Amino acid sequence: MRILLVISVLFFSFVDFGPSTGQNARPPNIEPGSESRPYAGGTLITPQSSLRKSADDIGIHTHHFIFVPPINRSSKAQPKGPPYTGYNFNTPASVACIYKQVPQSSGCDPYKVTVNASGGSRAIGIVVAYDAPNIATDLAVFSRQFDLPEPTAATLEVVYASGSKPAYDVGWEREATLDVEMAHAMAPDAKIILVEAIDVKPENLLAAVDKASQLVVAAGGGEVSMSWIGIETVNESSYDVHFTTEGVVYLGCSGDGYGPLWPSVSSKLVAVGATTILRDAGGAFTGEIPWLFEGAGLSKFIPRPAYQDAVADIVGNARGVPDITAVGDPATGVWAYDSNFGGEFNGWFVASGSSASTPIVAGIINRAGHFYRSTADELAAIYGALSNPNDYNDITNGVCGPSQKYEAGPGWDFCTGVGSPNGTGGK
Repeated sequence: MRILLVISVLFFSFVDFGPSTGQNARPPNIEPGSESRPYAGGTLITPQSSLRKSADDIGIHTHHFIFVPPINRSSKAQPKGPPYTGYNFNTPASVACIYKQVPQSSGCDPYKVTVNASGGSRAIGIVVAYDAPNIATDLAVFSRQFDLPEPTAATLEVVYASGSKPAYDVGWEREATLDVEMAHAMAPDAKIILVEAIDVKPENLLAAVDKASQLVVAAGGGEVSMSWIGIETVNESSYDVHFTTEGVVYLGCSGDGYGPLWPSVSSKLVAVGATTILRDAGGAFTGEIPWLFEGAGLSKFIPRPAYQDAVADIVGNARGVPDITAVGDPATGVWAYDSNFGGEFNGWFVASGSSASTPIVAGIINRAGHFYRSTADELAAIYGALSNPNDYNDITNGVCGPSQKYEAGPGWDFCTGVGSPNGTGGK
């Protein structure tokens, strides 16, 4: 099996999915406040921005991670494709291959497939907090590396939701970077609108959602992607008014291993989970299983929406998440680029968590070109695919959720929803 690599703030590599190799000490340069835990032979770091903070009204935080495996210095920089040799992390082309956005070939090996998804149109809104000052130049570097269209003033817009430039936060910048790059990778011709909230207060993030909705509608319609989460609250359905603009489909990441979180539990959002990509010893794609730490389960406060009536025997009377899933395990994630990360690998890191899978799915939905009038219509198409299994890859093995409470199985399940994308049908 090829050695894997994750670079984010530091540079690291990963040898296998075996037991801990003794490399689980916390690296010295991770942001203060980070937490670490043994994972896949290395350490999974939760950056400060991805930690719950009591100062936030409902604990809103990002949902990306840093995987720290044993160091490997044998890789060499590459001018195109995967930025460094010897690792099995995914590229835009290998993700497009896995999810049949392009014809499958060469085992969807990141070092062998080069054909990217094409198309996409109108707009994808990305909502984050704080400022990502280098997003245009970073997206340009990412695009050149993978032979994607480079951004222009017409295809990438940065908007300050409050009218004033927000402060800088390294964790939220990484969130913005991976969100924009993943959406662009799947729908390279869609306009990306990055809307930056002034801070992480719910009212300010929701104001940014409103601004993103307005701009997406002005562009002819599209999607709004939110890769941030907060704890559920008894009055959370009152926020749904922000997710109902006609002509916009809203997507939210399903959260982390603590269970389903807001806003993905809203009945007005497509909740996106995360998977682990499986490959053989030669690097060929062999399937997916749920990511162990993805959020899954039942909402505490939202009743079962009508589109989940078909799975009422599983969810009962509550809203179940996720609805759909895609690659998000840090150990099998997707290359991304942020120039504010130094070190030997010059800003390359691996996008991970349902923070990564959510904009990937947003891009695939955009590329499908249906542009439904509402998230309800989008969800009707997704759940309608239960009667057309060719539209999704049904993931039937693996566990996920709090203390691995849930198991994947045939049809809809708490780990993967209807499954991962298979072409553009049912999107």
